[in-house]
Amino acid sequence: MTVSSSHPGIVYRSGPSGRRSALVAGPDVSEVVTAVRHAPGRGDAKIRDAAEQLGLPEEQIRVAIDFAAAHVQEINDRITLNDTAAERARALSRGADQI
Repeated sequence: MTVSSSHPGIVYRSGPSGRRSALVAGPDVSEVVTAVRHAPGRGDAKIRDAAEQLGLPEEQIRVAIDFAAAHVQEINDRITLNDTAAERARALSRGADQI
């Protein structure tokens, strides 16, 4: 785990899918961004909803959003990778149901 010097509260974790940004004591930044994107409402309402959904303080949601705003392509690439993996898992599950 590597701590981001330019974004307090953010670390980089290594794993099978590569290096990814995450909150120090929380989920990956891409997961936070996905939760905010899917939250109802606008502005602060989206942040409150995502914080409640993820069980995190609103300040941590804002830390993740600030990081994502500075690293748009990195976060969008990770979200695409996560979405693709989820779709593959759903397809495999549907295939298993037909056996």
